[in-house]
Amino acid sequence: MRKSRELKVLANRTDQIKRGDLLVFSTLRNEDIRLPYFLEYYRDLGINHFLMVDNDSDDGGGDFLANQPDVSVWRTKGSYKSSRFGVDWLNYLQIKYAHDHWALTVDPDEFFVYPFCDTRPMNALTDWLDACSIRSFGAMLLDMYPKGRLDQTPYSRGQDPIEIASWFDAGNYSYYRNHKYHNLWIQGGPRMRKFFPQEPWRAPALNKIPLVKWHKDYAYVSSTHMILPRGLNLVYDEWGGEKASGVLLHTKFLDTLSVKAAEELARKQHYAGSREYIAYAETISRDPDLWCKWSEKYINWRQLEILGLMSRGNWA
Repeated sequence: MRKSRELKVLANRTDQIKRGDLLVFSTLRNEDIRLPYFLEYYRDLGINHFLMVDNDSDDGGGDFLANQPDVSVWRTKGSYKSSRFGVDWLNYLQIKYAHDHWALTVDPDEFFVYPFCDTRPMNALTDWLDACSIRSFGAMLLDMYPKGRLDQTPYSRGQDPIEIASWFDAGNYSYYRNHKYHNLWIQGGPRMRKFFPQEPWRAPALNKIPLVKWHKDYAYVSSTHMILPRGLNLVYDEWGGEKASGVLLHTKFLDTLSVKAAEELARKQHYAGSREYIAYAETISRDPDLWCKWSEKYINWRQLEILGLMSRGNWA
């Protein structure tokens, strides 16, 4: 609640939110190049309203969002790090505006894929979750990358990033249970393979709980990796079956990454002294190619299900 004082309204259209609307929450900084496609993608899935926090961008992204008819946006000059990497800002907005709504929390470089997403809108998924009394839905973060150098093909504003970053690691993942919060901890993929080969335990977490039927008493703990109350973290089946789950296609690895990494290293606002961005900068300058002979080209959600990266569970 204290961190909410750092938020200044650029455009507040939350009076348009109706009962049953699907909401997206996101924090961003200097992501204007990604925003047109981000909005298009989630509008096509059936999202009704976007609630965005612009962390002092200087590329015009906040003003672009303020002119969108289905977006409410707040600007803050506050510290991303001291707001627990944006979690406090979004928790406040979710408590205030998302109660009794399905809320999807994603970054501008994350694209939610769920079973039947090619033929069914997202409210078909949330209606099924409601009917099954399921309050949260898990998704693994799947790092996407191009074949060849990251700077080989420039990304254009409004372009589908999967046209460039269309490859992923089909295996190379480790899983273990976090006994404190009851969530499943996942690591691996190209970030472990390429950026942390000598210290794989330092690789970023890939487990996410992005979709939640929000209640004003809920709160994310660390990004969307963990949430309270702890029962919401049980998005996997403990008894050997399969629970429905999705994937977040993570499109960070484009030609824009080198500039982003340099900016974030200078700001020093990320987790563990920006350790992840230090690894990006060092590795990209030396060898900017994440593709390997085991890389798999993305086709659709059914491919991800066959590979065991997501599941339709008993949703037919």
